[in-house]
Amino acid sequence: MRIIAGSARNRRIEAPEGKHTRPTLDRVRENLFNILQTRIYASVVLDLFAGSGALSLEALSRGARSAVMCDIDRNANRVERMNTESLGFTDRTEIYCCDWHTALKKLQDRQMQFDLVFLDPPYVMTDLRAVLDRLYPCVRNDGLVIIEHEAGKAVITGERFKVCDERRWGFCGMTFLEKTAEESNQAENSQDETEGMR
Repeated sequence: MRIIAGSARNRRIEAPEGKHTRPTLDRVRENLFNILQTRIYASVVLDLFAGSGALSLEALSRGARSAVMCDIDRNANRVERMNTESLGFTDRTEIYCCDWHTALKKLQDRQMQFDLVFLDPPYVMTDLRAVLDRLYPCVRNDGLVIIEHEAGKAVITGERFKVCDERRWGFCGMTFLEKTAEESNQAENSQDETEGMR
């Protein structure tokens, strides 16, 4: 695999061995980032089920401010660290080796929020309501969540996010989510009330 564009263009990155991870193909990443290009610069990125970290590394190469990578697989975690170090992105990354639930709790405790969130769970994991409910406070009101899944198979996302785009490249499908307007307005009102009490 390689970085497609940006400061680390054409630099090679490693992928974890074995069947526990599924690296996003170069051509799929290229198509995806062509869609995201106006959102990347200075963004804060979360890469859940990160595998090699290819998606967040691509974003960092293209000007993202920082990225958090998380994967429960120790081999994937090792490869993420190796790729981050080889590209010189260690000062802009955090890497967690834990399950998604633990990672999101840590991020919530720190009140972290993200502009772009990549979700690349195992293809058998199609009901993502629990993940998205836990993720919700960590996504900015104008943020975007991108779910990679098997093409032709719908993912269950619940009501807190709405589908704003869907794409398909070969066996790979991508579903793009935004916060629902009602949920976003409630979050903004709550923030305004909190600030008014200070």
